[in-house]
Amino acid sequence: MTGTWTALNPTSGASLLASFGALAVLAGTFAESGLLVVGFFLPGDTLIFPAGILCAAGTRHGTQLVLWQVLLCAAVGSIVGAQAGYLFGKHGGQAVLNRTSHSRLHTVVARGERWLDRYGPRRAIVIGRFVPMVRTVISPVAGVLGVPTRTFTLWQIVGGLVWSQSLVLLGYWLGASVPDVDKYLLPAVAVIVVLSMLPLLPQLWRRPPPDPASPHSG
Repeated sequence: MTGTWTALNPTSGASLLASFGALAVLAGTFAESGLLVVGFFLPGDTLIFPAGILCAAGTRHGTQLVLWQVLLCAAVGSIVGAQAGYLFGKHGGQAVLNRTSHSRLHTVVARGERWLDRYGPRRAIVIGRFVPMVRTVISPVAGVLGVPTRTFTLWQIVGGLVWSQSLVLLGYWLGASVPDVDKYLLPAVAVIVVLSMLPLLPQLWRRPPPDPASPHSG
């Protein structure tokens, strides 16, 4: 690891990889998969996809990542993070909701519930892994809404493995197949971000239902 502390940017996948190597993959995927507040501000796709590229590209970016280490850290971080988020939602999430009147938090839970209703728990958990923001909220929301532990655990493992391993391997394939592709990390990451945001577009165009507690509703 040759990155410097002064250059560290916690929202930049390249900066985290340069500073912490495969450990950044472990911490980043854990946080984005289960920490409801922090996870929104940390890179997921923009961390593990470049990590795969840099595994193939060698040390030109000041990083020396090993493919099997990145794959392992991505799998462990995504699975353990999602399970932690679910357990928090199951055992403490409802109490937090009851104690807060923060409308944004209640909106997040309501949208997560609609996501689960739309696809069913199994598909919602797996598909949600590939969608930014949904990936962060789906685990605690599933816990709050009482998705059975066995169902959640099985399908979050499936979704976590498919998401994390496919993106790392896609990056590795691209890094090994396209000469000097590591020089164009930003455009490559931008493409991944755009593609991952496409499933959210229908949700963004829909107006949220009125809040029954709002004096303007009804």
